[in-house]
Amino acid sequence: MAIYVYETIPSREGESVRTYEIRQSMKDDALKMHPETGEPIRRVITGGLGVMTSSKGAPAPRPVSGGHCCGGGCGCG
Repeated sequence: MAIYVYETIPSREGESVRTYEIRQSMKDDALKMHPETGEPIRRVITGGLGVMTSSKGAPAPRPVSGGHCCGGGCGCG
């Protein structure tokens, strides 16, 4: 189960927006109404978090010839 951020859709100018974190399956469609209050809501797209790890015994990355991304021919370094 994932946690998604939702916000209310104001019905009047000046009405404050409230945010909620709602747990639901990734397979579920985005909600259009708050499950408890019935207020209209929309899903907020937020940035994700990517984590890279190396496993023990994996070879270490090797520099490209010349120590540059393309061997130094592009003026990168």
